[in-house]
Amino acid sequence: MRKNSIKNTRINGEVLKELTMIIRDLKDPRVDSLRTSIVEVQVAPDLKTCKAYISVLGDAKQQEDTIKGLKSAEGFIRRELARTVNLRNTPEINFILDQSIEYGVNMSHLIDEVMEKDEEGHNNEEE
Repeated sequence: MRKNSIKNTRINGEVLKELTMIIRDLKDPRVDSLRTSIVEVQVAPDLKTCKAYISVLGDAKQQEDTIKGLKSAEGFIRRELARTVNLRNTPEINFILDQSIEYGVNMSHLIDEVMEKDEEGHNNEEE
C-alpha cells in the first residue's frame, strides 16, 4: 500500500474520527477535550505506526500537560482504537504537538497590524 493511496487516506480519516471520539471520553484531568483537537493523522502504510498531530488551545504549560496526558493514556487509547477500528494491526500512536493554527493566528494579527499602520500612513498623506 502506497503512502498516499486511497486505502491509506480512508484509514487516516477513520483513525482520525475514532481518536477524536476516544480523546473526548478520556478522563485524564491534564487533557481538556474542549481545548484539544486532532488536526491530522498519518498512519504508516504497514499499519505499525501512526502520527497524530494535536492542537491545544492554551499556553505552553497546557500544551505540554496535554501531550503528557495523551502519552500516559496511549495504551488505553490504542486498545479502544483496536476495539472500534477493524485493522490488521493496531498502530502505535505518536502524539505530536501541532502549532500551525497558532502560527497562522499570530501571522494574521501581524498582517492586520501592518495593514492598520499602512492605512494610517495613507490617511496622514491625504491631509
